[in-house]
Amino acid sequence: MATNSEGKQGGSRRGFASMDPERQRAIASKGGKAAHESGNAHQFTSEEARRAGSKGGKAAHEKGTAHEFTSEEARIAGRKGGEASGARGARGTRSQDQAEGGGSVPQGGGGDESR
Repeated sequence: MATNSEGKQGGSRRGFASMDPERQRAIASKGGKAAHESGNAHQFTSEEARRAGSKGGKAAHEKGTAHEFTSEEARIAGRKGGEASGARGARGTRSQDQAEGGGSVPQGGGGDESR
């Protein structure tokens, strides 16, 4: 087989597959933007996206390429998730205590009227 200028074996230095990954990414990005602008890009429904994500996760686990979280990574991720859900609670959703009939949570103040 012929050897190209970079010392790699291959038949040709032409075509999309022979380009460096950064150049491929730039060209693919332009194509995606053009498809959206012309209205030809596929718009996933939430159900389609859920199924696609599930397939990807299953495939990664079958191939052994899925990320395996350490207990430390899982602890950090759980904390971040809790912080995010806490932020949602501050925007007006009911807290679990309220949902279980535990009463209302005072808005502002905190009980110390001397401030």
